[in-house]
Parts: sequence; structure tokens; C-alpha cells
Amino acid sequence: MSERAVQDATGGKTTAGTPQVRRRGPLRLAFEAFVIRREATIFIVAVALLLYFWSNNSDFLARSNLVNLSQQTAPYAIIASGMVLLLVSGEIDLSVGAVFALSPFLMHYMIDYYGTYPIVAIIGSILAGAVIGLANGFVVVVLKVPSFVATLGMLFLVLGIMLTTSHAYPAQIPEAAHGVRGWFGQSDWSELIWCLIIVALFHVVLTRSRWGLYTIATGGNPLGASEAGIKTGRIKFGNFMATSALGAFAGVLEAFRVDSIDPTAAGADGASPMFTAVSASVIGGTALAGGSGTVVGALLGALVLAELRNGFNFIGINANPFNIILGAAIILSMVLNVYLAGLRRAGRR
Repeated sequence: MSERAVQDATGGKTTAGTPQVRRRGPLRLAFEAFVIRREATIFIVAVALLLYFWSNNSDFLARSNLVNLSQQTAPYAIIASGMVLLLVSGEIDLSVGAVFALSPFLMHYMIDYYGTYPIVAIIGSILAGAVIGLANGFVVVVLKVPSFVATLGMLFLVLGIMLTTSHAYPAQIPEAAHGVRGWFGQSDWSELIWCLIIVALFHVVLTRSRWGLYTIATGGNPLGASEAGIKTGRIKFGNFMATSALGAFAGVLEAFRVDSIDPTAAGADGASPMFTAVSASVIGGTALAGGSGTVVGALLGALVLAELRNGFNFIGINANPFNIILGAAIILSMVLNVYLAGLRRAGRR
């Protein structure tokens, strides 16, 4: 081929007949790799809020407030770790807030009324949460009831059982459990440590395991997943159980942290932790329609919500606008998710 032909084929960019290739430096490559990640936007928002509130009040980054931020973030990020997998598989669990409130009472009953060892009681309450998730899975997968309706009914059922058996009165943490309080929520950073361990585990499950691959396939294309031999029902069962078990564990951690077992810990309607976890998941980049999501993004979403709540107090803004900002953030996040999904599909063509 002549040099003229080479120039025509390469747009005239040649050096001694060889095409010039523009090399991108490592910093640019790292930046591009960061920007295309689902977590990039929410990470930038989290850092920006941190700097904004700190610039208004330097005590925002004081150790005592960082502990508060971690404690306001951790329980909802723990619940969101399971909720992300459930949302990715195309389902939702509205009852996890009621499980959150019920599990400390189950621990209390097992220790004070049956003399169970504290660790065994904690594990038992988590397993009870998993059983509730199993029941949700049965109603949704086997009986074909939509998860919104099935778990809404389970929310009221669990909440009613808890309020009836506790007579709506708070209880003290059993004395026999005082020796393990520091490991399960009462120490400054214990909730955060548990949170990071769980987030790391579920991130690996979603992104590096066959279970995560099957979860994405189940939510993204249920019919295709079934035809490919994936047991979609089993995937949904497992994700329902994981979400409820994490809700139970988060409830135990919170009870130890506040040193009290409160029947209204999940709000009057038993849904507050669920709404916060779903909000954190959606803001963090998980699609409510299923098929895509990120556990790390949910952690960052929970952090952003904690920063907003905490920061409003620091700069003297009334807490009432929080719901306005939360609602706007959820809508904008969903719009952004749809837009970015379109860009990714266009990039693959």
C-alpha cells in the first residue's frame, strides 16, 4: 500500500507511514475507570456534603460526630446490603422494618425466659428473621403473590405479633448479655465494623460469585434466566432470607447501641428502616426494576442520608425539609439510572 493510501485510511495521521496512536496516561485511565462506575456519582455527592457541612461547622468532622455518622449509617447500610440483592432480583421486602423491631425482643425472650446463652440468642433471633424471609419467599415464589403485597401483609403481621407480645412496652437489655454488648453495637465503632464486613461480603457475592450472576440474570431477564437453567425461585428465596436476616441483625445491633429494646424502634408503622434502606439502595445506583445494582453504592447512599440528617442539625436547619430533599434525590437517582443504563446499552452496540 502506498503512503498516500495509508494517510487516507488513517485520516492523514502518520509518521513515516505508521499510524499515530494517542496514548492515555495512567491518571486519565484511572479517572475514566472511576467515572463509569455506578458508585461514582454518589461518592462525589457524599464527599461534597462532607466538605459543605464541615465548612459551615468544623465540629462536623470531630471524632464524636464521626461516631454519630457511623452509627446513623451502619444499620441501614446493613439492611440495604441484602435489599440490593433482592431489588436486583426483581423483588422488594416491605416487612424488613418490622423484623428489625422484632428481633431484639426475640433475643430478650430467649435469654430472660429460657436461659439461652446470649450469643445463641442473637443467632436465634437472626435465624428467626431468615425464617420470616423464607415465608415471604414462599408466598411470592410458590403462591405467585406480588412481593409488594406479600411483604406488606407480613409487615403488619410481624408488627402486630411484636406489639401484642411486648404489650408495646420497651424492655431492658438482659443482664446476661452485658458481656457481649461491646461486640454488638455499644462500642463506638462496632456497628461500623460489622457494616463494612457485611458490605464487603455482599459486594463480593453480587459481583464475583455465581449467585450474584444468577441474581442479576433473574432480575434482568427472568424468562431467559429460567430457560438457561437458572433456578430463579431458589435465588429469590435466598435473597428474601438474606434481607430479613440482615434486618434482624441490624435490629439487635441498634438495641445494644441504645441499651434498650423499643417496640417503636422501626417507627409507628414499622417501615422506617425499610424506607431508609430502599432509599439508600436507589440513591446508590440500584434499579427498582431489577437487573442491576451496587452494594457499595447502597453504603454510600446510607452515608449521604446520614450526612443530611446530621448536617441539618449542625448548621441549624429545621429537619422538616429532609423529606423534600430525600424525595427529590430518589427521583433524580431513578432518572439518572435510566439515563446511564441507556448510555451503557449504546456503548455496547
